[in-house]
Amino acid sequence: MTDALKRLSEEGVAIWLDDLSRKRITSGNLAELIDQQHVVGVTTNPTIFQKAISQGDGYDRQLSDLAARKVTVEEAIRMITTADVRDAADILRPVYDATDGRDGRVSIEVDPRLAHDEHATVAEAKQLAWLVDRPNTLIKIPATMAGIPAITEVIGLGISVNVTLIFSLERYRAVMDAYLSGLEKAKERGLDLSGIHSVASFFVSRVDTEIDKRLDALGTDEAKALRGKAALANARLAYQAYEEVFSSDRWHALEQAGANKQRPLWASTGVKDPAYPDTLYVTELVAPNTVNTMPEATLEATEDHGEITGNTIAGTYEQARADLDALEKLGISYDDVVQVLETEGVEKFEASWNDLLKSTQAELERLAPSEG
Repeated sequence: MTDALKRLSEEGVAIWLDDLSRKRITSGNLAELIDQQHVVGVTTNPTIFQKAISQGDGYDRQLSDLAARKVTVEEAIRMITTADVRDAADILRPVYDATDGRDGRVSIEVDPRLAHDEHATVAEAKQLAWLVDRPNTLIKIPATMAGIPAITEVIGLGISVNVTLIFSLERYRAVMDAYLSGLEKAKERGLDLSGIHSVASFFVSRVDTEIDKRLDALGTDEAKALRGKAALANARLAYQAYEEVFSSDRWHALEQAGANKQRPLWASTGVKDPAYPDTLYVTELVAPNTVNTMPEATLEATEDHGEITGNTIAGTYEQARADLDALEKLGISYDDVVQVLETEGVEKFEASWNDLLKSTQAELERLAPSEG
């Protein structure tokens, strides 16, 4: 074992776990990861909950009670997922207190079927914040066109947000602008800005998956040479944008009023191509004031053989821009790639949500008390 996770934390990267289940909570596993592997936060999404609820019997007791009450499947899902998030938030509360609210966070996502409805997203975010009722919750809102104004509104209400499904640099800038606008609204309303936190989840591995597929279709030596470069280039240029926005006069005015920076969070950091090192999207995206949310396999790989060599983003912007330009020259449209990824991202979470509805409905029927 290396002390890579400790070194990663010392470099300013907050390690969050991209997974949650009732078993992880009740077995003490989550507490153990916090205690021994420097985990300081948890992210969830519809796919994670769909897997958790469909495996094992950890939810049977609660499902049985919900079935007896004849609740709708939507209400059952909300009761189950918010219970897990609340319990995880309680386990992480000491981290939240020790870091003054920066970490110790648990994220829960708005219903992905609302991704293109601004007003429903705002209403759902308020409902989730009320239901979980823990100060260390982040409400996940996708960075769709409808999601951008919703982020401003929710931040303006003093609710902390994890903006998810960010693929493009242009949309990331819109996300940071939405955050600052929300802080300005909150300030006008007389809210305490120091209590509002946010992360911006910039997706990594999926960019390589989509672009590598297009490079492989071209099949030239030039194309082969660019495999595995796009995701890191994209994320590094996102960090450059973050540095610019959070050194602006507009930001400094908010900072003086007590506001917190919205940290970039590297999401989708599990490596999908076995040709690449399994720690690629961890060791090559080390920079201060970032979050890396890892599936457990990536966390274990980093602990086992990750080589943390200091900041691996500083000084890379010129090469990153050159890599993305080279793709355009080969006819691979960046704008098309990021649009495809956003559309697919929303669809995948919707599909997981629908699977979650189906499997939960089946469980409610299985555990319903017999009539009589």
